[in-house]
Amino acid sequence: MCSGCLDGLNLTVRPARKAFQRVAIGMAGLALLLFPAVANARELRVCADPNNMPFSNAAGQGFENRIAEIVATDLGAKLTYTWWAQRRGFIRNTLKAGLCDLVPGTPANLEMLRTTTPYYRSSYVFVTRQGGPDVTSFNDPRLQELRIGVQLIGDDGANSPPVQALGRRGIVGHLIGYPVYGDYSAPNPPARIVEAVANGEIDLAVVWGPLAGYFAQRQKVPLRITPVTPRIDGPQLPLMYDISMGVRREDDALRGDVNSALARHKAEIDAVLARYGVPRLDMAGRPAR
Repeated sequence: MCSGCLDGLNLTVRPARKAFQRVAIGMAGLALLLFPAVANARELRVCADPNNMPFSNAAGQGFENRIAEIVATDLGAKLTYTWWAQRRGFIRNTLKAGLCDLVPGTPANLEMLRTTTPYYRSSYVFVTRQGGPDVTSFNDPRLQELRIGVQLIGDDGANSPPVQALGRRGIVGHLIGYPVYGDYSAPNPPARIVEAVANGEIDLAVVWGPLAGYFAQRQKVPLRITPVTPRIDGPQLPLMYDISMGVRREDDALRGDVNSALARHKAEIDAVLARYGVPRLDMAGRPAR
């Protein structure tokens, strides 16, 4: 090939090379602008139980999972989880250990946390079969003769508020305890107490409302759910609770952001709670049935 031909070829390649270099430099500058934004993208780190339906599970099927998704989307944040069984030490080992930043489903004004504005209110409920005893109060004398299922809280089987309310009335002889946490090798351990009513193992159960409402819908026989009365038994035994989300006590910024998201999406959150059968005491002055 002649030298002139080579010179001609070089004349066409060099401008193209310079143009390519300019594009490459421009792309590199764009990458420098974009990568820090990706690296600093917001993350909503949630503490939750991996096997605690209807509230949460590792598959994201609980109503607290759904509500956390709503909040994360509103905040433009990536939703991630720290999974930990909700037993003694749950808050200490997750939120306070810095593994996560937000705990859904906490009673309002829980001292160890700073809680958001409540997004629903529920209570313990009586669960019976349709056609069974229509008990509405702890003062019903029929409770003295019924086989009553009660929830036991914690690894040590501590008494739940309904157990204390029944005990105050001397109703102790026919109580059958069902651990809230149950056997984690099986799915949905909290469902056992509701299943016991459906299969006739017990006559009546006193169960935390959201759990009762969800699992009652899934039984082969129709069940009745009735909020308990009194809802505050004596000066220091509430049987109804406002439910919030919790953050570390010093995390005012996250609390404010989550409060705003909960307010903006109230209708959507109410619809989620309704789909899961959560009995409400804050809807039109009466609970959902």
